[in-house]
Amino acid sequence: MTSLSSPGKGFPSLTNYVAFLDPISSAPRIGHYAMKSEEIQPLSFVSGTPLENLYQVIEAGESNIKASGSPIQASATKILPPITGRDILCVGKNYAEHAKEFNSSGFDSSDKVDQPTHPVIFTKRFSSIIATGEEIYPHLEFTQTPDYEGEIGVIIGKPGFRISEAEAMDYVWGYTIINDMTARERQRDHKQFYIGKSPDTFCPMGPIAVPASKLDKVLRVQTYVNGQLRQDATTDDLIFSIPFLIKTMSEGQTLMPGDVLATGTPAGVGIGRKPPTYLQPGDTVTVTVSGLGKLENRIADAQSVNATVKRIEQVSHIKPTNAVKSVSSTNLTMINNKSLYYKTLGQASGSPVVFVHGLGGTVDYWTPLIHRLGLEKTHSLHLFDLEGHGLSPTSPLSSLTVASFAEDLNGVFEHANITSGATLIVHSMGCLIAATFALAHPDKVSKLVLLGPPASPLPEAASERLEQRAETARTKGMAAVVDAVATTGTSEKTKSSNPLALTAVRLLLLGQDPEGHAKAISALAASSQHTIAFGDIKAKTLIVTGSEDVFGPPGLCEKYLQVMDGATLKVLEDVGHWHVFENLAGVTDAISSFL
Repeated sequence: MTSLSSPGKGFPSLTNYVAFLDPISSAPRIGHYAMKSEEIQPLSFVSGTPLENLYQVIEAGESNIKASGSPIQASATKILPPITGRDILCVGKNYAEHAKEFNSSGFDSSDKVDQPTHPVIFTKRFSSIIATGEEIYPHLEFTQTPDYEGEIGVIIGKPGFRISEAEAMDYVWGYTIINDMTARERQRDHKQFYIGKSPDTFCPMGPIAVPASKLDKVLRVQTYVNGQLRQDATTDDLIFSIPFLIKTMSEGQTLMPGDVLATGTPAGVGIGRKPPTYLQPGDTVTVTVSGLGKLENRIADAQSVNATVKRIEQVSHIKPTNAVKSVSSTNLTMINNKSLYYKTLGQASGSPVVFVHGLGGTVDYWTPLIHRLGLEKTHSLHLFDLEGHGLSPTSPLSSLTVASFAEDLNGVFEHANITSGATLIVHSMGCLIAATFALAHPDKVSKLVLLGPPASPLPEAASERLEQRAETARTKGMAAVVDAVATTGTSEKTKSSNPLALTAVRLLLLGQDPEGHAKAISALAASSQHTIAFGDIKAKTLIVTGSEDVFGPPGLCEKYLQVMDGATLKVLEDVGHWHVFENLAGVTDAISSFL
């Protein structure tokens, strides 16, 4: 039974598994549904990692699952079907009285006998699955004979091929409720069941799934239409038992954990009534199964819209890279038609300072500099992770370039409503991004601080080395590139006497997503094909570099100095390319006097 009393240590049995959307992140989650209080207790693996779907529940087992967080009211979230993603395996004509009523209806195009000699097997398309509480689309142009079929759904718990009838119940994980909605004339006319069984929304399922060990051995299924009892039977009434069905299903195919088998419907469907009575817009169908609660769905109004279309349109198999770090879109901001991690600090009324980190960096690279300068007390600060870096995801369809990063920087300015007088403080590849932006929007930037600007155009040899690094990051991960980048990018003094700075560089790089980093490397490598006219930049400019900066060496910065009217240069001794980490005091002193 599904009582909350539990074996063992006195903890409640949290096995009324319900799928729902997390109210904060909108991510799919699994919880325990206390049906009397209508509360959902979120569940996680024993490690604390949230459970996302019933497939994980089946694989992990009850002993590896625990309560996590506070209960929430079911009304405060959206309940989902307990399991989806696969077609439902179904059995027709599996209760004697229903087989007789269906055979005599004139709509049966199968074997024309009251009781079949073999199970009648078909499938329902997975896209027809909906949750309790969702409306059933009436399909008025597709069918005039929509009918209900309350059924018990068996959920398979482990892989099985040619399972014997004697061992079949060992392969049953548990049960759920199914309403096998049917378009009767389509079932008849197509000489098989698939078309008539698979219209969008024609497979309500849920609200919960429960392990077989928590339920009675004999289950009763009842169906009500507008509160009137129409169907009432138990699993003892099945023509072909659940073990026999599992044996039959597995004789030529392997059953998988999470497969759902709808066991058939009892007598009392609309087609068997005198005269036949089909469902109409506004009708409510409620299916109950002992220990599984009630599955209730309303037939939508005639003018309703098929919600499945929108749901399918939102499905994409092109998954964003680096998206998992943000947990949910609520942590991101839509900028330039993409989701980026963006935050503001300081005084809203202060003059704006916008930061752009470099390749392998994040907004956190600037934290020591901001605090040492006390900028949050005097300025309005704007920071964001470049696409694919830090907490900002990137789509496989998005090609990253210095120009695309500059467009995102302009998107930050527009989002923050910065129209003029901003100071840009930028590092490494961020210098190329900021220069591109400043040339396109000269009125928006009054001051520019370039930390370790790379060459423009980038030498071909450097571009080739970068592309090799991108391939290494993709195939072997960040651990395969971090040593070379950290060692090459820092000074001898840093490596010998500043382990904290070296560690900060390594941690920053190791925190990057390999694919996002590889795409950004390729964006920098492609800058070998373009020359940025640094000499045309109008903003007052400070260039800061290290005496051992191999990416923005002093000689290169001197050349920039010569073409940029009124620019100044500060070279920090015994410093490599990670200036803020290697010599925070030197960087802040240079910028403080410049600002």
